[in-house]
Amino acid sequence: MVGGQDAFLYSPAFAQLIAPLTALPWPAFITIWTALALVGLLWLVRPLSWAWRLPFLLLAAPELISGNIHVFLAVAIAIGFRYPASWAFVLLTKVTPAVGLVWFAIRREWGALAVALGSTAAIAAISFALAPDLWRAWLDVLAANAGTGGVSELAIPLWLRLPVALVVVIWGALTDRRWTVPVAATLAVPAFYLHTLTMLLAIIPIELDPWTRGGRPDHPLKAAAAAA
Repeated sequence: MVGGQDAFLYSPAFAQLIAPLTALPWPAFITIWTALALVGLLWLVRPLSWAWRLPFLLLAAPELISGNIHVFLAVAIAIGFRYPASWAFVLLTKVTPAVGLVWFAIRREWGALAVALGSTAAIAAISFALAPDLWRAWLDVLAANAGTGGVSELAIPLWLRLPVALVVVIWGALTDRRWTVPVAATLAVPAFYLHTLTMLLAIIPIELDPWTRGGRPDHPLKAAAAAA
């Protein structure tokens, strides 16, 4: 159930992706998994000077300890403006944070939206062909959890957070505030833990990294962050 201890509620596609890792002994698996998450964290804070990176890395330590996928979600969201196909990772894992895709719909960026949804559909189709029973079981699990609160450390149920997330991303799309996308995605996670806030690190590359910004002018905060 959503919010349950050690619950695995991601799609069969994600389970198939990490299958080689799960075949390893637990110490090897957790070492590789943590290393990948650390690489993701370092990439997220890369636009900052080390004086700023270290505090953020320390704040993200609970995420590394938990072994959750919030870091990977943050990376997928951050690069999603340049490569919308990365949203497939969001849709095929925690699902509801994909409310961020409303950004493309509101701004009529239909090509980006089509790439995001098309990539997801293609991956899901291949995965379904390999394990149709697992997909039926996963859809049953999603249906069974649809009415649950999905709450852990934040005592606000998903059905209340999701509309707020939708308003945030719509407002952001109308006013050209890309940072609202990771904010909305964070609000929309099925089960909210304190380390879920790690997803907000996506704001750093979205606002400060020229590569992620897709050629948009540098954010005025970049100079201040680099000079610190």
